[in-house]
Amino acid sequence: MAKDPEQPVRTANQRGAARLAAVQALYQMDVGGTGVLEVVAEYEAHRLGQELDGDTYLKADAAWFRSIVSGVVRDQTKIDPLIRSSLQEDWPLSRLDSTLRAILRAGTFEILERKDVPVAVIVTEYVEIARAFFEEEPPRIVNAVLDRIAKQVRGEAKK
Repeated sequence: MAKDPEQPVRTANQRGAARLAAVQALYQMDVGGTGVLEVVAEYEAHRLGQELDGDTYLKADAAWFRSIVSGVVRDQTKIDPLIRSSLQEDWPLSRLDSTLRAILRAGTFEILERKDVPVAVIVTEYVEIARAFFEEEPPRIVNAVLDRIAKQVRGEAKK
């Protein structure tokens, strides 16, 4: 059954769309060397809630999107060592797929900075994003790594 188009989009959906767009933007920056201001401007003008090449992007919370992307860039020297210490000993961050690295960076940023959002919500959202891109192992890695970081940073795990 189709949803009523007049029904307002819930904030959580807009945050979820913002998280997905942030992961895509971080990936684009990582692979293409695009700057943060350029990528944020591109997403806000052409992607968030817009149609591009026949695909309609979900309406996203633009402020949430901006805070994740700029926060990951600003705090990357804090975020990457946390992720690295939560991976297996013989697994350097550079060995991870760029998309997986972007997911872990965005999720770690939220665990560090968005104390108003429960760990369970953050971990679940980013595991779902991982499932959109990967099968099997990567979503499990996202779950395990973000859970370890949450225990370390907030003293709590996903409930």
